[in-house]
Amino acid sequence: MDAPNPPAATAPARKPLMPLDEALVRMLGSVQPVPDVEEVETAAALGRVLAADLASTIDVPPLDNSAMDGFAVRCHELPDEGVALPVSARIAAGQVGTALQPGTAARIFTGAPLPEGADAVVMQEHTEPADEGHVRICRIPQPGQNIRRRGEDIAAGSTVLAAGTLLTPQALGVAASVGAARLTVRRRLRVALLSTGDELVMPGEPLRPGAIYNSNRYTLRGLIEAAGAQCTDLGIVPDRLDATRQALRQAAADHDLILSSGGVSVGEEDHLRPAVQAEGELTLWQLAIKPGKPLAFGRVGAAAFVGLPGNPVASFVTFVLLVRPLLQRLAGRMPTAPQPLMLQAGFDWPRPDPARREFLRARREGDRVVIHGRQGSGVLSSVHWADGLVDLAPGQVVRQGEAVPFLPLSGLGA
Repeated sequence: MDAPNPPAATAPARKPLMPLDEALVRMLGSVQPVPDVEEVETAAALGRVLAADLASTIDVPPLDNSAMDGFAVRCHELPDEGVALPVSARIAAGQVGTALQPGTAARIFTGAPLPEGADAVVMQEHTEPADEGHVRICRIPQPGQNIRRRGEDIAAGSTVLAAGTLLTPQALGVAASVGAARLTVRRRLRVALLSTGDELVMPGEPLRPGAIYNSNRYTLRGLIEAAGAQCTDLGIVPDRLDATRQALRQAAADHDLILSSGGVSVGEEDHLRPAVQAEGELTLWQLAIKPGKPLAFGRVGAAAFVGLPGNPVASFVTFVLLVRPLLQRLAGRMPTAPQPLMLQAGFDWPRPDPARREFLRARREGDRVVIHGRQGSGVLSSVHWADGLVDLAPGQVVRQGEAVPFLPLSGLGA
């Protein structure tokens, strides 16, 4: 009797693509802020991330002071508009005057401490000269009018800037207002950037047949530096497994994040996936978004690794949606989720991708949004043209006039 035929081999089930939100949660949960901190002068801290709470040791303002140029008065001594009072003192900013004499007014300037006994300031425009040495009050003030109270901006002992704050020009001004000459900040992130692909050449070099200029190198470096990180450009890595592994080892030695573009698909010349698996681990592979499906995430040594798609639009979109919040997390900031605007669609989208969330390059025109006529992932000019992305759920059909979510690029750090 013949032996039964073995069962036919079946192909392994294809793993479903990972939704964007799940991927972001996993990426953020797998990294911790860099632990290293340093102290820098406040004037040199722009763009850094505060590593410790900053508390004020003083009240701001330190004394009750005038919010206007005018005359300090006692309101109960002003029975009617048009009363003339002798001017008993002159108080400029930076001076501390004596107590206000009864029945008089004190000439006072913006920021000058309020003299004891005064309870209002009449703005200069509501007065006029009277007899020599007198001022006529043309409008009666209310008690407390035009006075900045001690500590009304910042109270002594209060936290004025919390750890994790991005130090903007406004934040530096607040730090200076409480007398902080130096701030404790996290060190700048170090990001290694590498490109893969034998077809890539650099601008300025001859464009041989079959080659393309490496635009991703410039776009990604700009995005990295705009996020406040230091970028080490490792150049173009040859399409060989040994060269890719060597580049990853070099990058992992002294960087917090390794960022690559290209080489994360499944072609025979795409070596990043096996190289990362050989040198570290790969924990995330392929997303349910368009553009940007072939994205990889893992770790090489102590450094996080993100492999972006090689197509320039896909590389840009995945950076602003995933890498930027990852950099915020590594830098000690709370990652910020962009808040979409609901705008009227000035376009039709009749054939959506049924399985992937789509991000269309778009431009706002008042309360409506239009999309670029070419949505291919290689059309880099569409990113330059756009000022935002329309965010569509898988299978979402759009007709003109419907409301669609629009993510401004300014809110995505681009």
